[in-house]
Amino acid sequence: MDMRQVGEAAAFLRSRMGIEPRMALVLGSGLGGLADEIEDAVAIPYGEIPHFPVSTAPGHAGRLVAGLLEGKPVLAMQGRFHFYEGHPLERIAFPVRTFKALGIETLLLTNAAGGVNRDFNPGDFMVISDHINFAGQNPLIGPNDDSIGPRFPDMSHAWDRGLQAAAHRAARELGITLRDGVYIWFTGPSYETPAEIRASRALGADAVGMSTVPEAIVAVHSGLRVLGISCITNMAAGILDQPITGEEVIEISNRRRPDFVRLLRRIIAAEA
Repeated sequence: MDMRQVGEAAAFLRSRMGIEPRMALVLGSGLGGLADEIEDAVAIPYGEIPHFPVSTAPGHAGRLVAGLLEGKPVLAMQGRFHFYEGHPLERIAFPVRTFKALGIETLLLTNAAGGVNRDFNPGDFMVISDHINFAGQNPLIGPNDDSIGPRFPDMSHAWDRGLQAAAHRAARELGITLRDGVYIWFTGPSYETPAEIRASRALGADAVGMSTVPEAIVAVHSGLRVLGISCITNMAAGILDQPITGEEVIEISNRRRPDFVRLLRRIIAAEA
């Protein structure tokens, strides 16, 4: 990755934000409504940020929003980038590298995911306790910059246990059910087959999706604390006798948005 470009993007954002956030959020499909609650907000379309990719996925507004949430300075991506959109993984990693250059210390990743665990229901929230990279790709392939992170980063505790505990405390205080589970990453854009979901369940996965893992790997490599929360928007292929549609994903995300926003606000109030 060209760190000069990262520096240029960070310098541009620093000149526009007016704040020094220590927490950044990546808001997934249909979950970008939290960014609309940021106070004293400065919204910057991705197309204006030097070297940033542009999001094309449905349910992704495609802008960076900086401001105050629960009185804390935050930076939120209202929509992310996906491998299936044709972005190379180093471009998907670019925002995380930029966050690190801005002084971000904690990254909160959210997504819409399919339920692999048969005990889950559409509309459930899940804290990501671990992940499986089933895409056969890794954003760290290529030359390593030792000033950023080690050549072989340890992923034993990729998902910060303290942040997971904070998320569960927040959920209990709000009376929101929050499950734990393992997230498995497929590239997409086709939904998984029933056989792939059976294989995922055999591997120990609880939820499946097309994002999040690349950002988490790069964040860990950069030394950031990482928390992941999935909204289970549908049951994965073969569990229910019905087709999976993108409209269903957005509909469930929108329905659960109020509780999602309440949960994340409580986490930010406690941790940011």
